[in-house]
Amino acid sequence: MDIKFNKNEDSNKQLISELHRKLKKVHVGGGEGKIEKLHQKGKLSARERIALLVDSMDTFLEVGAFAADGMYEEWGGCPSAGVVTGLGVVSGRQCVIVANDATVKAGAWFPMTAKKNLRAQEIAIENKLPIIYLVDSAGVFLPMQDEIFPDKEHFGRQFRNNARMSSEGIIQIAAIMGSCVAGGAYLPIMSDEAMIVDKTGSIFLAGSYLVKAAVGEDVDNETLGGATTHCEISGVTDNKYPGDKECLEAIRNIFDRIGHFEKAGFNRAEPKPPKEDPKEIYGLFPNDRNTPYDMLEIIKRLVDDSDFEQYKELYGKTILCGYGRIDGWSVGIVANQRTVVKTKKGEMQMGGVIYSDSADKAARFIMNCNQRKIPLVFLHDVNGFMVGSRSEHGGIIKDGAKMVNAVSNSVVPKFSIILGSSYGAGNYAMCGKAFDPRLIYAWPNAQIAVMSGKSAAKTLLQIKVSTMKAKGKVISDEDQQTMLDEITDSYEAKLSPYYAASRLWVDGIIDPLETRRVISTGIAAADHAKIEKPMNVGVIQT
Repeated sequence: MDIKFNKNEDSNKQLISELHRKLKKVHVGGGEGKIEKLHQKGKLSARERIALLVDSMDTFLEVGAFAADGMYEEWGGCPSAGVVTGLGVVSGRQCVIVANDATVKAGAWFPMTAKKNLRAQEIAIENKLPIIYLVDSAGVFLPMQDEIFPDKEHFGRQFRNNARMSSEGIIQIAAIMGSCVAGGAYLPIMSDEAMIVDKTGSIFLAGSYLVKAAVGEDVDNETLGGATTHCEISGVTDNKYPGDKECLEAIRNIFDRIGHFEKAGFNRAEPKPPKEDPKEIYGLFPNDRNTPYDMLEIIKRLVDDSDFEQYKELYGKTILCGYGRIDGWSVGIVANQRTVVKTKKGEMQMGGVIYSDSADKAARFIMNCNQRKIPLVFLHDVNGFMVGSRSEHGGIIKDGAKMVNAVSNSVVPKFSIILGSSYGAGNYAMCGKAFDPRLIYAWPNAQIAVMSGKSAAKTLLQIKVSTMKAKGKVISDEDQQTMLDEITDSYEAKLSPYYAASRLWVDGIIDPLETRRVISTGIAAADHAKIEKPMNVGVIQT
């Protein structure tokens, strides 16, 4: 291997090490001390509950591990947005799991908690997957109630989703394993079955302090809304269990008896590992976003048997399109080529840029995959669409619109992996978050923004200097450089994949070697939901 390969490998392994360090910190939620306090109460932590619930943690794909990362610091932070969510397998049945983390502000709901819960429900709805709620929450975080309570995508939307999911036959099981207060009390009771843990689980619209203030009644929380009250007097909950372990085992028994689902029928063959060593991705993939590399070599290390059949290989070469298998599943791949390519007319095209011919090719390929019921995988490393008079005269907007239309109206499941850059309209054309990928994950090198840091900083500096000059201020070259450095640092902090993951623009950040598992898990989930309508692009630019 050459020096460049070794340098890339060292750089990428450092990023993976940082990822694992950050995940380890996130996984302890509010801290080891808080977890120990739960144990003293006879309770398990959210992640311990999930570990007992699922067949194997190897089957659990976490969604939103870095949600709220770096946010709400004035309140002491909110690791993982105070809730653990993901896709798991329970008694052989794939499902979505939502577990409140009581070590983080007693499981209280911050704005990002609501967004993360709604994302989990969205995954269940899109894929018609059963969902399990492990409830242990103090309710809305009152100091921020105005940012979580009243709007369309706030706290109340989850209860609307409960009702809609029930009407669509999506199984919902809830276990009350701690506090369940106020509006949050509706979530388990709107589920198909609500179980409760004796002595530690409680559910009521108003706790004892509020009851005293509102109606003057003296009553303790256990009498007000404990397991005995709701299983033997009110009938609100269905069954009570002596501890967390027994309650989780009861959920496993429920899932052991669920009937088979009607599959969408995506094609799957016997899985095969790639012939080319996936670990070589570390050396092939550059940390510097401006360094060219051959995306085909990355794809060969992601697909089964390293077998990738290209579509229109000699046309529109800045986007690679083709067919392969990932963990046995048949997929259509749309990926940005990062090498400089030459057209048959002798024109040089920059890697990572979408030209008219590549947009036209990708749109046609997406429509073909829909015709053949093949899930789509988008591998992002895109700077955007080509600009300039030649591209504008050639109809780049028209061809770009065609690709965006195809992505928007695609009815087969879509999965996006952001390897490197995902800038501007290129993010949209490559099925960014706004275009409903079933799952969207990023590598540690990913950058998501309207444009690169260098381009944005220079543009923002020009605006700032022009504004100051208009006010009669003189700016020296030294001052301009200082301003440029400040703007660049601020902008580039927001390019980080952790910034994107904290806001759930992506479902998580993964080691490149996890890419196959993420896509395979996603397609297995999508296979639960039949495609109910044909693709219709409406009026399309030609």
